[in-house]
Amino acid sequence: DGKLISIEGDEQNPDSKGVLCMRGNAAHEIVGNEQRLLKPMIRDNPYSDEWQETDWNSALDHIASKMKEVGREAVGIWQGHGNMSNDYAFGLKRAQMDRFANLYGCQHWNPAMICWGLGGFGLSLTGALETSTKEDMSANSEMIILWGANSVSQANTIKHVMIAKERGARIVVIDVRRTEASALADDVFVIKPGSDAALALSMMHVIVKEGLVDEAFIGDHTVGFEALRENVKAMSPEWAAEKTGLSPDRISDLARTYASVLPTMIVMGGSSMHKGANTWQAARAISCLPALTGKFGKKGAGIGPRHGGRSHGVGFNDISAADRRVPGHYIPNQMEAIIEGMENGTVKVLIIIGSNFLSSFPDANRVKMALLKLDLIVAYDLFSNQTIREVAHMVLPGTIWLEELGGKSTNTHIYLCDKALPAAGEARPAYDVYKGLADRLGVEDVYPWADQEEAMNVVLDHPATGHATVQSMRENGGNAELKISHVAYPTHAYNTPSGKIEFYSSRAEDWGLPPLPIAHDVEVPEDHLMFTHGRTFAHFHSFFDHGQALPTLAARESEPHLWISPADAKKRKIDDGETIEISNHRATFSARAKVTPKINEGVVWMRDGWPGLNGLTNGSAILPEATLDQFPFSVGQSEFGAAVRIAKANLDENEISS
Repeated sequence: DGKLISIEGDEQNPDSKGVLCMRGNAAHEIVGNEQRLLKPMIRDNPYSDEWQETDWNSALDHIASKMKEVGREAVGIWQGHGNMSNDYAFGLKRAQMDRFANLYGCQHWNPAMICWGLGGFGLSLTGALETSTKEDMSANSEMIILWGANSVSQANTIKHVMIAKERGARIVVIDVRRTEASALADDVFVIKPGSDAALALSMMHVIVKEGLVDEAFIGDHTVGFEALRENVKAMSPEWAAEKTGLSPDRISDLARTYASVLPTMIVMGGSSMHKGANTWQAARAISCLPALTGKFGKKGAGIGPRHGGRSHGVGFNDISAADRRVPGHYIPNQMEAIIEGMENGTVKVLIIIGSNFLSSFPDANRVKMALLKLDLIVAYDLFSNQTIREVAHMVLPGTIWLEELGGKSTNTHIYLCDKALPAAGEARPAYDVYKGLADRLGVEDVYPWADQEEAMNVVLDHPATGHATVQSMRENGGNAELKISHVAYPTHAYNTPSGKIEFYSSRAEDWGLPPLPIAHDVEVPEDHLMFTHGRTFAHFHSFFDHGQALPTLAARESEPHLWISPADAKKRKIDDGETIEISNHRATFSARAKVTPKINEGVVWMRDGWPGLNGLTNGSAILPEATLDQFPFSVGQSEFGAAVRIAKANLDENEISS
């Protein structure tokens, strides 16, 4: 009768086999949640808490009027993961919003820059963007390296790691702390933040020096080996020991073991390991290891499944109308450039779809000041968040995944997320926003489909899906198996101009970047600690106010905790559970100390996404503009690095993270 009874794992689901992660088990708390946004609201002043209810027609009239007033090039659209909760990895809703922006001619940017864009950039320079599947890993890998990947938080992946372990595979974890995944590992390497590239380069040094390379693979499928050989000559385990915090013997042993076990798969981390001093160089260096040892194109080897990674042969139709983009002066896909556009008045209206913009961008205090200069900020979302509370002028209530048609793609399947409930309150799907704006602005052909089912069918009508349709998936238990290879690069045609793995990248050289993988030194000012951040079980990005709107998740992580080593805590006379202040020249942030031996001296760690946390991080651009549109994802991520001071705080208990 239109009411939710339960949400349970589907034991027939080819990916999950009925297993739900903590976030999935909390999903029923979205429905009927008193914090849900259910009506359009507006306020004149972002400094005021006095929101007034309005209706959709009046809201869209107001937005369109302001868009006409400032002109199309002064309008920006930013869509985050919240718009993709029912659209993951096959791009229906994302492409529909992009279509509106292209046909209208406003600013819009690729949100991949928030997540793994720099990692993708490093992988793409090498030519190793495809991933093998988790099924290939569990069936064939003899060694799995979880490199900066705390895969325990991804239930579908970690299950296959466990299957491989039960079969006898060796599990290695490399990270800046002892993560939850470390409990599964045979070997754990806790390294200094930003030293991933140095570790990979030193492993290459050992592999090359000791003749552990696959000469046939190198000769047939790579370019630049002699240059790489010279590049790593000086990068010995002794050289890397100081940079990584590991002993030379451990580095040498890891290199030898990796090279000697043929079916070895590296599962590379996403966002966190590419934030800080070595950014994309980590992925660049790590992705050279399988090529040196001939592990690409082989079962159980190469680069393994990562969140959002794509298998060989996968594909969907693009409906974004990118080839019909109206000519104009556009801000490039780079985080710092977007903020500069707000600061200098190039952007005057910002429409945010499913994103907590303030908690996503680094140097958040600068970001907030830039946002406050805008004439109009519209936020379409399910729950309030920091951006809505602190800077938005208007809120539009969105539908949840149970209230609209959508789908999700994994490495191996496309899944139908069919509409199960009527929309709560006055919530509407995102396409109602741009359809309504297109009607008011006179933009044609924005929504040429009869309904969302027809639009989804157009995107799915691709050989990789077997030309699946919404109806065919309904008849097949809600999914379609993708026509892909479980092994990445089975034909050895790599994603580079040469078609080979490129140890030496002429493209990088043309862009003024190092053509060979390198490792930058990581410098920490005196009396500072290196700040790192990442994901946890309960973390939900900006979904549902970073999970805080769902009681189960909020109870597990109700306030920010900073991991700090016993030695660093003792120096500062800080006790476990004590209120602390984290500060640097950009900002100050309050949290609670978690004193733990699971992190090395000189390093602190926290779950990201807490309001105000990104005030500490660096918003400087990393890559030149010439690189930003060279790949089908955005690489315009800022550095996000930070060194911080830690001290006791004289705060009331209720002031933590406020």
